[in-house]
Amino acid sequence: MGTRESNEQAGATGRRALLGAAVLGAGGTVLGLGGTAGAADARHGGGRGLKGLPVPTVVGHRGASGYRPEHTLGAYQLALDMGADIVEAGDLVPTRDGHVVCRHEPEIGGTTDVADHPEFAGRRTTKTLDGTSVTGWFTEDFTLAELKRLRAVERIPANRPHNTLYDGRWEIPTFEEVLRWQDEQTRKRGKQVWIYPETKHPTYFRDLGLGLEERVAKLLRKHGKDRRNSPVILQSFEPTSIQRLRRLVDNPLVVLLSGANSRPWDFVETGDPRTVADLITPEGLKEIASYAQGIGPTLDLVIPRDAAGRLTEPTTLVRDAHRAGLILHPYTLRNENPFLPADFRKGTDPDAYGDVFGAYRAYFATGIDGVFTDNPDTGLLAREDFVNG
Repeated sequence: MGTRESNEQAGATGRRALLGAAVLGAGGTVLGLGGTAGAADARHGGGRGLKGLPVPTVVGHRGASGYRPEHTLGAYQLALDMGADIVEAGDLVPTRDGHVVCRHEPEIGGTTDVADHPEFAGRRTTKTLDGTSVTGWFTEDFTLAELKRLRAVERIPANRPHNTLYDGRWEIPTFEEVLRWQDEQTRKRGKQVWIYPETKHPTYFRDLGLGLEERVAKLLRKHGKDRRNSPVILQSFEPTSIQRLRRLVDNPLVVLLSGANSRPWDFVETGDPRTVADLITPEGLKEIASYAQGIGPTLDLVIPRDAAGRLTEPTTLVRDAHRAGLILHPYTLRNENPFLPADFRKGTDPDAYGDVFGAYRAYFATGIDGVFTDNPDTGLLAREDFVNG
């Protein structure tokens, strides 16, 4: 998720300062968050759907991507071990032969070792993706068998040098493998594991004859996870993708929202002149509520930043969305200095952590229902601190 995040490429290197309250073992708990299996099951849904989730919900963004290469089973597993309420597994893109796999983008040069495979050198190409020229290797040009020969690598090594220790350890997972993994983890942990997949660039892929929604719906139906209370929340930056999914499955649905002046790509393609600013008006939110259960706005739509990168006053988005009956799961809170509001940075080291707990408190105080985070451990600890006062 977070295709349009503006601060993904902040640079430089250095040594990561891991938080002292990090992970704690296979039991999936964080300091102060233990409890019986029954209590944990109730906290994680227990058949009640969205109403069974804690508030604020902590969503492991692409897994525990602050600590492992994103969208790998290793990142997903660690997110659960840290206690994440939901794992964003994954960003869904198709292969040439119609399988659905988990990658941040269809371009995989930055997230796999494909450049080290001379047999695939001729696949490198330039394409126009949602109006932007992108050069690299694309999932739709590979069969699943070919993609399985690749291994995942850290996407932003300048900010996360520690994660490069895990380069090459995991392959690209398919969505069906994730659905099976979800069942396995639910059995092992004695509590329902939730996932939060996203359809990536659905208009782009539909134009290629690789429609995502039908493929995703087919897999959900196959695994009995296409119902209103199923522990699978579906999301997309394209409202028409969510509308299409609504006709195919009964899962909870969320519309992702980028910057206020941006336009969803499906709007661009169809000539719809509306921007995100139009979608977050009371009228726009009411329309979203007619086909979705929530929104996933960028954090700047909840609390804008000034020219210096400091937080200003919260907007009315949380209040207005709740009045429309929508939940809000904004994205993405990260521990590293470059990704935090300027108020909460400590020093200038780009891979050192700032006052992430202060940032969580600021956002939680707005009344959001959850947050996507690359660091589920800090999210859970911050929630305990906030909820307990």
